Amino acid sequence: MNIRPAKVTDVKEIHTLVEHYANNKEMLHRSLNAIYENIQEFVVLENKSKIIACGALHVSWEDLAEVKALAVAEEFKWQGLGRKIVEKLQENAKSLGIYKVFSLTFKPEFFKKLGYVVIPRETLPHKIWSECVNCHLFPDCDEVPLLVNLKSE
Repeated sequence: MNIRPAKVTDVKEIHTLVEHYANNKEMLHRSLNAIYENIQEFVVLENKSKIIACGALHVSWEDLAEVKALAVAEEFKWQGLGRKIVEKLQENAKSLGIYKVFSLTFKPEFFKKLGYVVIPRETLPHKIWSECVNCHLFPDCDEVPLLVNLKSE
């Protein structure tokens, strides 16, 4: 299995993975257009030329980035692939000089196992006003904000 930067030819498979969880209300929907426009943020994990996991790192501010669209194919869950994707995204953040990484998630326990801690939503003002305010769940969203400081690792 290989983690690599995503390519535009991966978009439809990424979209299928994300939509599976979004349709189960475990993740927010992402349009094909949004994935194409942000493809450079994505990494994918492939097995036998099939995308089985994905995730994106979105830079939010000079010292802050977000793990987004983290998804693992159902048949490959519980094999540590989500952890591998997050670790790769965190490496990418460090290479950009960003040491604070957050996630807004419906699955906070996963991120807690990776060292993330729950933070008040209000500590992410750039995130809330740039993207969350346009979400159909705003302001009654149940996503939990978590953060890890990679300098303390």
